[in-house]
Amino acid sequence: MDPLSAAATYVALRAGVAGVVVAVDVVTLAGPDALSYLQGQVSQDLGNLAPGGSVETLVLSPQGKLDGYGRVARTGDTSLCVVVDAGWGEAILARLRRFKLRVQVDLGLSHWRAAVVRGPGARPAAAEARAALVLDVGWPGFAGCDLVDPAAALPSGVAEGDAGAFEAARIEAGVPVMGRELTERTIPQEAGLVARAVSLTKGCYTGQELVARLDARGNRVARRLVGFVVESGRPGAGDPVVVDSRAVGALTSVAYSPRTNSPVALGYLRREISVPAGVGILHAGSTIPAEAAELPLWRPGS
Repeated sequence: MDPLSAAATYVALRAGVAGVVVAVDVVTLAGPDALSYLQGQVSQDLGNLAPGGSVETLVLSPQGKLDGYGRVARTGDTSLCVVVDAGWGEAILARLRRFKLRVQVDLGLSHWRAAVVRGPGARPAAAEARAALVLDVGWPGFAGCDLVDPAAALPSGVAEGDAGAFEAARIEAGVPVMGRELTERTIPQEAGLVARAVSLTKGCYTGQELVARLDARGNRVARRLVGFVVESGRPGAGDPVVVDSRAVGALTSVAYSPRTNSPVALGYLRREISVPAGVGILHAGSTIPAEAAELPLWRPGS
């Protein structure tokens, strides 16, 4: 099956199915204390996670800032793994080892692949696939599954999609990634991750204090992640966002969207700027008009 064009990929993501294969890191935990240990290290409640299940989660520093963002999968009664973007497994492994005191758990790291399958047909296609881990990973507005395996490949009948169209869909869905929207300086509330990746009712875990304190104060932070629809041009990650010639934020990810026939972007905006709002993007000495908006940028019916 031939790879899809960017336009065809975008249509498939909305009305069919398409996939791409990417590298991922898999941090493994095994031993009688694996579940209780990880429960105290991640933001999500793992208490009811059954073998075969998975949940989105954060790994935080003691100061409540981000060490990692990924998905915990329970692979057995005494084994789990944390799947993260490629290149971030070492940091997660080091962070978990740092707090591994008097517990019976073995930690490891593997460099695997993930078949990222998105679109209304993603779950039926994944049901026929074989992989070590089948993760139910939808994006806002997009159904989906990730098939994680040392030799992960797209399921039969799923065409290879264009990476740029997948990036546009990720941006429109408002899904952050490590190294762009998320760094070791990020606070979960800034990136809009609390509702999807944090339990506010579980017991203590590393980094909980800042998350709980901000929640009690209405999650007011100095900046927040928003979307941008850019009128034209080719802005890039890092370009400043301005209002009345005053810097109020910066872009973190940019891609061309077939839906808007223009670039779309993610970026951080200062709290005092209410959206939707007209802003400017400084790029190569020029100011490009854009609209800042709440995430996700695309919703069914829009």
